[in-house]
Amino acid sequence: MERNLLQIEQQLVKLFEKLDNLKIERQRRNVQPKFYRNKDLKRLFGVSSNTIIKYRENGILPYTFMGDIYLYPVSEIELLLKRNSTTSVNVRKEGGHNV
Repeated sequence: MERNLLQIEQQLVKLFEKLDNLKIERQRRNVQPKFYRNKDLKRLFGVSSNTIIKYRENGILPYTFMGDIYLYPVSEIELLLKRNSTTSVNVRKEGGHNV
């Protein structure tokens, strides 16, 4: 009986170790990437490849590249969005009416 309890305890320890490893692996997968690629920006902002190229060439989008792959730092894109955001409630439409 005591031997069976010891075996069960050992099996439980192994199962808990496996669960911990699965939790760690799941957390790794949920880590936000450090860089966006063109396809990510297209999907996030609903813009075309040409628009991304235009923004990149005009200095609107910060980027780096490896070979022919353009990478956009997530932290800098987020900072750009924060700097350009507005909280104004007095946005005016054409014709001078408040929205």
